[in-house]
Amino acid sequence: QVKLVESGGGSVQAGGSLRLSCAILEAPVSSFCMGWFRQTTGKEREGVAIIDGDGTTRYTDSVKGRFTISQDSAQGFMYLQMNSLKPEDTATYYCAAEPRVYGSMCLRKLDYGMDYWGKGTLVIVSS
Repeated sequence: QVKLVESGGGSVQAGGSLRLSCAILEAPVSSFCMGWFRQTTGKEREGVAIIDGDGTTRYTDSVKGRFTISQDSAQGFMYLQMNSLKPEDTATYYCAAEPRVYGSMCLRKLDYGMDYWGKGTLVIVSS
């Protein structure tokens, strides 16, 4: 069973930065399609960023140029660097992963979600 553990959430003022981390346990990061999703109360879950095993990425339009997804395969971590944060970025952020999905199929997962999920970490951006 794949286990995902997020960390790094918190409160920050608009314009500030946070870095979220996701530890993927009991499996090599490079064999997974991985991503970050977010959800606020009363809204549908939204895909934020996706990275495949080769490092190809895809972002939702609202975070392009501000957020960067990356992975450290050797250490078993995925990250989301969030800069120039806005109040509308406030949400619970979830790490997600799915094995044996590559290339364009992985990048399309931004729209549909994945098989494995972490418990989430809360990000609050105040104006």
